[in-house]
Amino acid sequence: MTSKNTTINIASANNKPLSVCFVMLKAYPLFNPAVKSIFGGAEVDVYLMATELAKDKNFQVSCVVADYGQKFIETYNGVTVIKSLDFDRSCITWVPCLWRALRYADASIYFRKMSSLVTSVVVLFCKYYKRSFVYRTANTYECDGTYLRQHWFRGRMFRWALRQAKAVFAQNAAGRQGLQTLAGVTAAVLGNAHLMPQVADKPRETILWVGRSAKVKRPELFLQLTRQLPQQNFVMICPRATGDSLSDYDKLIAQAGQIDNLRFIERVPFDEIDDYFQRAFMLVNTSDSEGFPNTFVQACKCGTPVLSLNVNPDNFLDKYNCGLCAGGRQDSLVEMCGKLLDPATSKIYGENARSYAEQNHSITLIVEHYKETFRRIVSR
Repeated sequence: MTSKNTTINIASANNKPLSVCFVMLKAYPLFNPAVKSIFGGAEVDVYLMATELAKDKNFQVSCVVADYGQKFIETYNGVTVIKSLDFDRSCITWVPCLWRALRYADASIYFRKMSSLVTSVVVLFCKYYKRSFVYRTANTYECDGTYLRQHWFRGRMFRWALRQAKAVFAQNAAGRQGLQTLAGVTAAVLGNAHLMPQVADKPRETILWVGRSAKVKRPELFLQLTRQLPQQNFVMICPRATGDSLSDYDKLIAQAGQIDNLRFIERVPFDEIDDYFQRAFMLVNTSDSEGFPNTFVQACKCGTPVLSLNVNPDNFLDKYNCGLCAGGRQDSLVEMCGKLLDPATSKIYGENARSYAEQNHSITLIVEHYKETFRRIVSR
């Protein structure tokens, strides 16, 4: 354990690994796939970063997660996984549990992705123990002021937390500009990182949608698309979102069950998801807004074009010619879907998508940027 007056030693000066703690409460099912619970793209991003960073003996990596009934300390792929709060208990009890886990990690740098009161608690911990805080954005609404407008107290605490960070990473240039306007914070743009396995040569047979049942992702619009193209085969992988009621989710399942050309899947293990991307003509995204969806990177690395209703971060679909954006028009979505169903067209977009992913999202390249930032922070 560490006392309040303890100062951070510079790891390199003492030939000790630089300690980094990722705080991502819902990431535990990624470390332990036996736990069948919900996680999202933010958790995937942090999980991949933590496990890749742990491969470097010059870094000591931990991750604080929620209480899923596991032991207090477990180790996966070189990452020390520390249990903290229980989502089913009140805030009064979870703050001490989170604080205890942060203390046990005893890291020089605490890394957080996701706007919530947990972020503010992590910042308070870092200020109290004189540790460094790093933040990475998870969604557009964190950067454009939406979160601040929708949550008076939490939004202002989040803006305060951003201003305490030693480094902030945005998912795209628009997010970087938004953070500058929102909080006067200068952020670096860095893409979501993924492993880049060789693209398997598999037949393209389906039109794919992947995401939680959150309202912002508009899953009902994908159901509409399946009805508009009854001759095509669709696959929808859609676990229930944390904020989605069971009745609403059951209603979605019931609606999907009435569509003959749609296969609805509630959950796919993370290590099996690539197969669905590799067998798809395209990935369809119907969200109102997102930062940079991990599903976009998953599609691109599998050589699968992206068809998006609204989301097109920094116009990358047009810039790299790796997909199409319908500009919010459902009729355009249907038309563009037909275009990407042409095998020759799909192949061109898919090859461009893979090239884009290799250049911008390879984890071996991106993790080096994080290492450089972490070293610079500690050396100060």
